[in-house]
Amino acid sequence: MKLIPLPAFADNYIWMLHDGQNALVVDPGDAQPVAEALLREGVQLQGILVTHHHADHTGGVNVLRELSGASVYGPANEVMPEPITRLSEGDRVQLLGLDFDVMEVPGHTAGHIAYFCPDTGNTPLLFCGDTLFSGGCGRLFEGTAAQMQASLHRLASLPDTTRVCCTHEYTLSNLKFAMEVEPDNPQLAAYQSHCTALRADGLPTLPSSIEMERQINPFLRVDVPTIVASAQRFDAVGLAQNGAFATLRQWKNQYR
Repeated sequence: MKLIPLPAFADNYIWMLHDGQNALVVDPGDAQPVAEALLREGVQLQGILVTHHHADHTGGVNVLRELSGASVYGPANEVMPEPITRLSEGDRVQLLGLDFDVMEVPGHTAGHIAYFCPDTGNTPLLFCGDTLFSGGCGRLFEGTAAQMQASLHRLASLPDTTRVCCTHEYTLSNLKFAMEVEPDNPQLAAYQSHCTALRADGLPTLPSSIEMERQINPFLRVDVPTIVASAQRFDAVGLAQNGAFATLRQWKNQYR
């Protein structure tokens, strides 16, 4: 299986997975990068997986469906480009000979889902849309902080080796904030240096791994005393009322 992040717009990634003959793509906000990659790789589009309704994740779906006849899958409770197979918690999608388990992960949007493949013949694979980013998490446009925290806890419980395929190249800005929150984390400092070097060479920082995110992502580490202390310095009242996760998310919203 070949996994390819296709850049789109300013900082999106459309993920392509193919076996040399057939392919799937995840969150194709723009059809053109996908069409070019299908031609370049010499593969046929078999399926389209969508995590949530935002236009930068769905904008190319109709064109690609018409171009290829690919089946489209997406969340049960969000407005989607029809026709589409609607998916809920516990459903399973079979594509490329692989099984993708559907996880409901609300927070960024109310009906956001993720796709987890435990066995790709290599390492487990997670397509998590805008729920989990490397070093961060999505904004709370429709869900609550409690929902997002619960969703991230579920994703953090996946196997260490799981490849985390986020859909935005937000890593360096997320790590800048993470260093503000937890400046004495040596794994975080080393990862920031690694990702800075990748971007300097024009390479993506993704996929990350669940193991790495547990070590460096402040939104997965809200019980760490250093992070709680940082949240208290930012907003002691908010921390007391809403907890560390909600306080960190509010801080990140206004961090520059």
